[in-house]
Amino acid sequence: MCGIVGAISKRNVVPSLINGLKRLEYRGYDSAGMVVITDQQLIKNRVKGKVRLLEELVRDKDLEATIGIAHTRWATHGKPSERNAHPHTSANEIAVVHNGIIENHEALRQRLKEVGYEFRSDTDTETIVHLTHFYSKQEPDFRLAIQKAVKELAGAYALGIINLHQADTLYAVRCGSPLVVGLGLKENFIASDALALIPITNRFIYLQEGDVAVINVDNCKVFDVNENPVERAIKISELDVDKVEKGEFRHYMLKEIHEQPQAISNTLEERIYKGHVLENSFGVKTKEIFDQTQQVKIVACGTSYHAGCVARYWIEQLAGIPCEVEIASEFRYRNSVVAPNSLFITISQSGETADTLAALRLAKEKGYIATLAICNVPESSLVREADLVMMTRAGVEIGVASTKAFTTQLTVLLLLTLVLAKRHGLSANKEEEIVTALTQLPQQYAKILQQEYVIQELANEFADKQHALFLGRGSQYPVAMEGALKLKEISYIHAEAYPAGELKHGPLALVDKDMPVIAVAPNDELIEKLKSNLKEVQARGGKLYIFANENAHFGEANDEKIVKMPDTNQVLAPFIYTLSLQLLAYHVAVIRGTDVDQPRNLAKSVTVE
Repeated sequence: MCGIVGAISKRNVVPSLINGLKRLEYRGYDSAGMVVITDQQLIKNRVKGKVRLLEELVRDKDLEATIGIAHTRWATHGKPSERNAHPHTSANEIAVVHNGIIENHEALRQRLKEVGYEFRSDTDTETIVHLTHFYSKQEPDFRLAIQKAVKELAGAYALGIINLHQADTLYAVRCGSPLVVGLGLKENFIASDALALIPITNRFIYLQEGDVAVINVDNCKVFDVNENPVERAIKISELDVDKVEKGEFRHYMLKEIHEQPQAISNTLEERIYKGHVLENSFGVKTKEIFDQTQQVKIVACGTSYHAGCVARYWIEQLAGIPCEVEIASEFRYRNSVVAPNSLFITISQSGETADTLAALRLAKEKGYIATLAICNVPESSLVREADLVMMTRAGVEIGVASTKAFTTQLTVLLLLTLVLAKRHGLSANKEEEIVTALTQLPQQYAKILQQEYVIQELANEFADKQHALFLGRGSQYPVAMEGALKLKEISYIHAEAYPAGELKHGPLALVDKDMPVIAVAPNDELIEKLKSNLKEVQARGGKLYIFANENAHFGEANDEKIVKMPDTNQVLAPFIYTLSLQLLAYHVAVIRGTDVDQPRNLAKSVTVE
């Protein structure tokens, strides 16, 4: 999503602002901008396009300043353009950068026009800067003017603000959208993601809901939503700058695919012992909550939703309790009925996904016995607000198309399934069998990655395709959904997934020689039924690409390509086939020449509805 960086220092902050924006490029954006105070003026530079264009612009101007704010924008209100890019200013005195959405912006815009403010953009953000300027003319304390203004805003937002008449102070506001303060030596910073500041500092204050921060070169004062001064803890980040570089890999996505064996190992560390799951890994209230759990509700978005769909098969098969999975943006606007003794689970890579976070807050009002967050960011809002937490330990994921975040989510969900299943009759021997297989998964992943060239060669056959169909049965159906999502996200090939048994009820009409059909075929109880479904494709002249268990006895024909997958415990099959489909999507995208790490129109962390 949009990215914010701000800085105040004794030295020139322009390079820090540019470098911070570069570190936020993975979030997705369409324009970039910066405003600084220098020579008693607000100097604003904005571009449509990449941060490098902004960097070239300010370099040509030899721009220097000791205070400034910068932004990368992902369009919501108003098309991508220079005029809609942030920062926005009012009366050449106040400048604002903004993440989030102001829902009452139209009413505010009309009111501000009536008192003489002229709007130069189509954005909701411009209402914020004019409203702040309006109150600054009535209230000499600029911090109080900001708080008066934000009290009128409806929506979710994070703000960075500077005032020409207070060139020694940087202001920050957090309400529903993440924002951190980075503490340096005779310099301080703000950012929407700590990753933007890691090369500069590892000391952070994570602002809470409604906080306003008043930041100078050598101090930071925080005021809560009630305008009272408060102390917020300083946290030392464990992010490693070396781990967010591409290294020997061409793209972050490929690097992150190859990091999955280690990410899964990290996620399992200290959570299993002698073939059993240590249930206290989920939190101190685990026993009390899980003893009551008779049903599970999982809510998530995108790739995390697919992880939840896989977990539904596991929970109902192994634990024998009902499990529902729902897309967060639908759940929060539906009058859902809460079954008795239901555990509410939210899944999010960032922990700041707006719809998922709103769903968690709604669940707290609906009578669930508890909420559990599965997340990759320990300082996120989702983690702070849930009753139980299980971190995925994927490490920083830069590529917009999620890979290791997904498989570590699956890892945590399987551990959760086993903890619940033990309460509903799962034997110790069966638990040990699955846990043992899970510990061997990183080695199996390493073997598949050694055979990456096979999938790379296969990808050439998709270079000129415009559509693709993915098929799976049972727990492989959500894997097919995830495979289709990856292909469409980064290669721009239209791809859809179906349960293989659903072919004859509609999708078969699409099959011809130009429609590649990708199937995932573990050697399970549904393998013969899947083979029958694939015969339907062959009979219509379709070309099959089958990722098949090495013991599934597929014989390669002229109209099919077989990629042999290692044999594994059937419960873990979704992990094996997910990795292969990630590699397929990646290599197809490379061949087609798309922007793999930053696909068009998409953002990494979706902090708006």
